[in-house]
Amino acid sequence: MALTLSVGLQKNVGLPDYGSLCASCHVEFEIDRSLIDNDLEGFHRKVAGAFAACRQAVNDQLVQQSAYSSSPQSNGKPNSTPHHNGHAQHSGNGQSTARDVGTATQSQVRAIFAIARRQRVDPASLVHKRFNVDRIEDLSLREASTLIDELKRGLVESRA
Repeated sequence: MALTLSVGLQKNVGLPDYGSLCASCHVEFEIDRSLIDNDLEGFHRKVAGAFAACRQAVNDQLVQQSAYSSSPQSNGKPNSTPHHNGHAQHSGNGQSTARDVGTATQSQVRAIFAIARRQRVDPASLVHKRFNVDRIEDLSLREASTLIDELKRGLVESRA
């Protein structure tokens, strides 16, 4: 009789400016039930092998994501590889702009909303006034980090 074995692994890596990278791997396959009944060491080897394969896949993916998020600009052209949250941004004229450092991560956006709510600050009007963007999600990584730091220190003046 066959059993279905499911193995999964997920890893999050923190980045500066409240960012993070995440990768996961999940595999499912059938094994013979007799491994559990008659060959527990063999069963453990199968499970360990599946985890090792997932660990390698997750680490490879994190390295690849890290390379995308930190790859430098070349020849004065904007970097079009995805950043921490999978988005790349460039100006329409092919020139690099200050916003080419990636957009705010989901963690940054959540932090801005949470801190602003505690301080009774309207985050939408704040980012529009300070950074001339319509959505918090359109802030650059650096802008979002700066805003979080200022909100934490109570240095903003856009009350709801």
